[in-house]
Amino acid sequence: MKFIYPAVIHKGEDGIYTATFPDLEGCTACADDLEEAVFEAHNAAEEWLLLELDEMTEDGSLPLVSDPADIPLSPGDVIRNICVTVRLYEGWDE
Repeated sequence: MKFIYPAVIHKGEDGIYTATFPDLEGCTACADDLEEAVFEAHNAAEEWLLLELDEMTEDGSLPLVSDPADIPLSPGDVIRNICVTVRLYEGWDE
């Protein structure tokens, strides 16, 4: 399955980039530059989704994806869509 969620990336006064996911509660990543922040955001989202899928019950569902146009931004913030591919199959155990 392929999941795509928007990440908001903000450069702090200390020069550190922080990526947050409005739809993935508590999912964040930090890095020294924008490229690394996108990479770390992908890793954080993958871990978040794998944990959520592992704990999901039959009637559970993943968060809906926000429209990037509806996400409030501060000056200098950028949005990057982060794509995570997860292979699900019978007997999947990781």
